[in-house]
Amino acid sequence: MKSTKKTNAARILDGLGIAYELKEYPVDLNDLSAVHVAASVGMPVQQVFKTLVARGDKNGVLMACIPGDGELDLKALAAVSGNKKVEMVHLKEVQGLTGYIRGGCSPLGAKKEYPVYLDASARQWDIIAISAGKRGEQIMLAPQDLVQAVKAVVAELQKY
Repeated sequence: MKSTKKTNAARILDGLGIAYELKEYPVDLNDLSAVHVAASVGMPVQQVFKTLVARGDKNGVLMACIPGDGELDLKALAAVSGNKKVEMVHLKEVQGLTGYIRGGCSPLGAKKEYPVYLDASARQWDIIAISAGKRGEQIMLAPQDLVQAVKAVVAELQKY
C-alpha cells in the first residue's frame, strides 16, 4: 500500500535533505492510541512518539513529543519552556491550532511553527516514529534529525 500524496511533514524533511521512511498502517478509529500504532508498525511503544499540544501561560502553544506509553509531566514541560504553568490544549482546539486531527498530529508541518520539546528518552533509539501528519502513517527518522528539523529542545518530559 503506497501513499499517493506526501504529507507536509514528509515534504519538510525532503526539503531539509533529511532521510526518513514512511510506514503506513491500518487505522482503527476505535483505537487511536500509540500502543495500537506501535503494534501496527512493529515497534516497541517506547520508540513510537506521540505529539501532544499544550499551552503555556507565558509563551503560548507548544508541542511535546513523548513515548507512546509515557505520561507528560506538565511541570517539567513548563520549566523547560519558560512557563509557570502548562495545560493540555482541549482536543477540539487541536485541529484549529495545528491543522491536524487526533491520531495524526505531527511536530512537523503544523499550521504555525510552534516550539517542540522532545523527551530525552528519544536519544536511546537510532530511529523513532512520529506521526506523518495523518492517521495511518508514521515517519521513521533519527531523533537528532527530528531535533534539527523542528529545532526541538530535548528534555526530561515524562512522569515516572
